[in-house]
Amino acid sequence: MIELLQGGHYLLDTDKIVCEDELSGKLGIAPDSEKYKKNTMAYSILAEHNTSGNMDALKIKFDAMASHDITYVGIIQTARASGLKEFPIPYVLTNCHNSLCAVGGTINEDDHLFGLSAAKKYGGVYVPAHLAVIHQFMREMYSGAGKMIIGSDSHTRYGALGTMAVGEGGPELVKQLLNKTYDINYPEVICVYLEGNVVPGVGPQDVALAIIGAVFKNGFVKNKVMEFVGPGIQNLSVEFRNGIDVMTTETTCLSSIWQTDEKVNAYYKLHGRPDAYKEIKPEAVAYYDGVIKVNLSKIKPMIALPFHPSNAYTIDDLNANLYDILRETEEKGKQSIDNPNIDFKLTDKIIDGRLKVDQGVIAGCAGGNFENLVAAADILGGNTIGFDEFSLSTYPSSQPVNMALIKNGSAAKILASGATMRTAFCGPCFGAGDVPANNALSIRHSTRNFPNREGSKPVNGQISSVALMDARSIAATAVNGGFLTPATELNISYTEPDYYFDKTIYDNRVYSGYGEADTSKNLKFGPNIADWPEMSPLTDDILLKVVSVIEDEVTTTDELIPSGETSSYRSNPLKLAEFTLSRKDPAYVGKAKEVYKLEKARLNGENPTDICADFKAVCEKISSIKNIDVKNTGIGSVIFANKPGDGSAREQAASCQKVLGGWANMAKEYATKRYRSNLINWGMLPLIVNELPCENSDWLFIPDVKDAVKNKADIFKGYIIGKEIKEIELTLKELTDDEREIILSGCLINYYKNH
Repeated sequence: MIELLQGGHYLLDTDKIVCEDELSGKLGIAPDSEKYKKNTMAYSILAEHNTSGNMDALKIKFDAMASHDITYVGIIQTARASGLKEFPIPYVLTNCHNSLCAVGGTINEDDHLFGLSAAKKYGGVYVPAHLAVIHQFMREMYSGAGKMIIGSDSHTRYGALGTMAVGEGGPELVKQLLNKTYDINYPEVICVYLEGNVVPGVGPQDVALAIIGAVFKNGFVKNKVMEFVGPGIQNLSVEFRNGIDVMTTETTCLSSIWQTDEKVNAYYKLHGRPDAYKEIKPEAVAYYDGVIKVNLSKIKPMIALPFHPSNAYTIDDLNANLYDILRETEEKGKQSIDNPNIDFKLTDKIIDGRLKVDQGVIAGCAGGNFENLVAAADILGGNTIGFDEFSLSTYPSSQPVNMALIKNGSAAKILASGATMRTAFCGPCFGAGDVPANNALSIRHSTRNFPNREGSKPVNGQISSVALMDARSIAATAVNGGFLTPATELNISYTEPDYYFDKTIYDNRVYSGYGEADTSKNLKFGPNIADWPEMSPLTDDILLKVVSVIEDEVTTTDELIPSGETSSYRSNPLKLAEFTLSRKDPAYVGKAKEVYKLEKARLNGENPTDICADFKAVCEKISSIKNIDVKNTGIGSVIFANKPGDGSAREQAASCQKVLGGWANMAKEYATKRYRSNLINWGMLPLIVNELPCENSDWLFIPDVKDAVKNKADIFKGYIIGKEIKEIELTLKELTDDEREIILSGCLINYYKNH
């Protein structure tokens, strides 16, 4: 299905992949990677948006931005504290994550009123709850061939529409609001070469999971751009392409871009925006840093077992080796859950040699599009999901999609089967809707299946789990009593009706105020909306207590700060911080607070050694390294994780550590650029170490850290203060000059105040 070609390759006429030897030998073209890398689609779009004049060090300005209601309050509050006057580019505020009043009384709707008032005051676009999920609305209304869009959600991907989109933490959007730039080194570009055509019953999630399974663990596309080309593209509808594209986030790539064609042109015309189209394709000879060859004809229905989208198998392979694969998944899952009181089981769902699941969900930016739900309706039509434990819920990705499903009769087929249809809502993707029962297994056409992502709480003795699948095979499983079934086993005549986009609902309900800022308007604050607390600049030396050591292979942002109902508190930094690491290390918050007491005492002019004997003993040990002034030495906390930050772009994964007194992370590597950027923008040191250098409750002393950051030291010394003193090497890897200033200032807010 998938073949990876390492190293540089060339694409000829968007059709043929050749290596360097073939280029110079049979074809007589002199290889030149620097020359021909400029012929990729990614290069041309990045060049058009780069303001630095140097393509090696990009400073990007975007055409539009998007945030949902977990992130936009914090972004606007940060920008407001940094001098925001009005939104300089279209900024779309959607309300698709905290649409429900699940916890905290009025706080979700209070935030929505804040968002609408901000759109009026600063000139933004406000999409009320239940109208559209963030990425569907951006596809429909703001994508454009050759454009670039940044969003404060990791699945910000519109590459199939010719739009390079990037999902980042909130502070990167703040920079755009303040007319600053997105600063990155020019990324490597990987060719994704599609050939062949999918067979009936195979959907976009199947293709996506096959690609993710092939490239995630080896980091083949990490922080790179995936550029989709090849003859197979013309065999896929635009919605099918969108379904693959949105899942590229799970490969850890930076962004994605696809060559456009008449089908994309028709998409823009359908959505009333014909001017948004232009042809985009690589030049006659284009250089790529690697190639992923995808034979669409060989893709089979896939399933990604808990607890990662890369844990992917064909359904046929799983069914043929059911016990062995499920048993292996159980063992890996128990290591990830790391709770001896929870017995995570999947093998108990084997009944008469077949896997029986408990729930199905088709939802969000990946699953809820028109074609997926029509295909599911074709399978469900005239059948029943039964009256036993198995349930199926569907979430159209926008009200226009919902209206089209109602008008063409697909909604009736879905509802008559016993499945439910809900409004546009991202909740099932992050644990705020359709939380399964304890020990249940849910199959979902959504974006992620990380531990606890579905809403269970291991600290309370609960565990349920999610396997990712395509809508077609979910529907096939539903009509088969919940027994896992690939859609290719069914003899279905797929209707494939035309889609008629009707944006009347948007015309009637969406507030479109870009370019019409009214600074006389007041923001509407609910009682939960709070300003960011004061944050200290970096001191000459810092002394940090290790308050959590996570030895998992990868740590997700959902484990750093849980999603689901906890995110209702996202507008109050201190309240949200109470949930930090709550499902991974429940002791973290208390430990961090104890350390933060020492820092608060220091900032109040007290001597921290006078209030804590253990801390005094640590300072005495440090005297053998350097004589420090305790009152002028920053005191805080630090966590260690092997590879933190996979998954969500939510800045709270970093900011919650910061407001609890965190000053650094130590890691062997960072899973994504966006998490590392979040740390930097909140003034935290993204330290790199070669191995676990400490034990929980040790201290880390970094002398002259301010000079190390300021003077761009490649490697500098730290000292672990435990049973004995151990010198270690620390590095920050590459930092831009602005990033160094942000860290020195203590956070992005301070940086802008200083400027």
